[in-house]
Amino acid sequence: MFVTTETLLGDAPRLYQSVFDHVKNAFWNDIRNAKTCAWMVAALILSRRATPSAWLPYLPAGRYAQSIERQIVRWLDNKHINATDIYGPAVMKALRHWGPHVLKLALDTSMLFNTYCMIRISILFRGRAVPLVTRVIKHASAQVSTEQLTPIIAQARGILAAAGIDNVRFLADRGFCDVELMDLLSQCGWNYIIRIKSSLLLCAANGQRLCKVGEVALQVGEAKCFHNMRLTGQKYGPVHLALARPAHGQDTWQVVSNEPTSLETLEVYGERFGIEEGFLDDKSGLFQLEESMLRDEGKLERLCLILSLATLFLVSEGDACVAQGHRRLVDPHWERGISFLKIGMNRIKQALSWGEQVLKQVALIGGPDPAPLGHRKQKNPDPFDCFNCVWVLISAPPS
Repeated sequence: MFVTTETLLGDAPRLYQSVFDHVKNAFWNDIRNAKTCAWMVAALILSRRATPSAWLPYLPAGRYAQSIERQIVRWLDNKHINATDIYGPAVMKALRHWGPHVLKLALDTSMLFNTYCMIRISILFRGRAVPLVTRVIKHASAQVSTEQLTPIIAQARGILAAAGIDNVRFLADRGFCDVELMDLLSQCGWNYIIRIKSSLLLCAANGQRLCKVGEVALQVGEAKCFHNMRLTGQKYGPVHLALARPAHGQDTWQVVSNEPTSLETLEVYGERFGIEEGFLDDKSGLFQLEESMLRDEGKLERLCLILSLATLFLVSEGDACVAQGHRRLVDPHWERGISFLKIGMNRIKQALSWGEQVLKQVALIGGPDPAPLGHRKQKNPDPFDCFNCVWVLISAPPS
């Protein structure tokens, strides 16, 4: 176990102490594991590398580097450390500040080393994604079944219920287009918006087969809604669809929801891309996850725990920095030009160098973004610029 060094000076020990204060009350089998976890999170934030060897300059001195690195690997291999038991209480505590606002979740997967599939449900927050539940399985495809997703969704539901949040909207790409998943989400009491495949069979409210979703005629820049429809040969429903053909780009947008659809449905679905930015941060954008070279799903999942904690702390610190009116101290753009995660990263490093306290409170506060990304920095076009407001609100067969 690393020596606890609350009396030592320096950025890493002070950041370690702040992190430890937020993780020590989780369900640890041994408090020494909590201390190691706090050191790993602090070292990850300061090094920006998800590689144990890159953390060595930020860990307590006085031992051989090989011994410290071996201890980190043993921690990652410790099957008694359950990532959900550790991360769940931390994110639940942060969400208690959310308020009455709708909480938007996004589901997606990402491949690691073409061998492991990382399944993640994230909280969409300020244009980025904060992990809620992450699971790593040995699976040579990014496509997973609803059966594999069921325990992950159950964990997410448990965390949100404990935080007192029940107003949830769930977003997913067409790879998760499955009526069993839609049924599961409805049982959770959640609303959903899921992109669907063109090959799905579209049926009227009375079950009459109409056509495939991709056969509905759309002009360029046109959007149509169909209410109280049914999908697939199982005639699942009633559900509501929004179909649109963007003026820019080639892909047609086709989404299904258990809420009546409108142009806003497409705008909300566009927020799902925040989870892809989150995977980019984990990999090439910030933490370089695959540089770890770990080849075990358990080790990778516990390493993702460290990344999730770091992301939660950084985004929270970035949000607090903006709320306090200090954004321009760490963001050189006139309007916000970097993510809340990177604002938090810059703010923590600045505060440590100035001898100020960091991570006073870890909180995700719902509501409108207080500092929207500047227009020149926006990557995704506004759906209102892409579609003409042409609506067909029907429960009869589409023309």
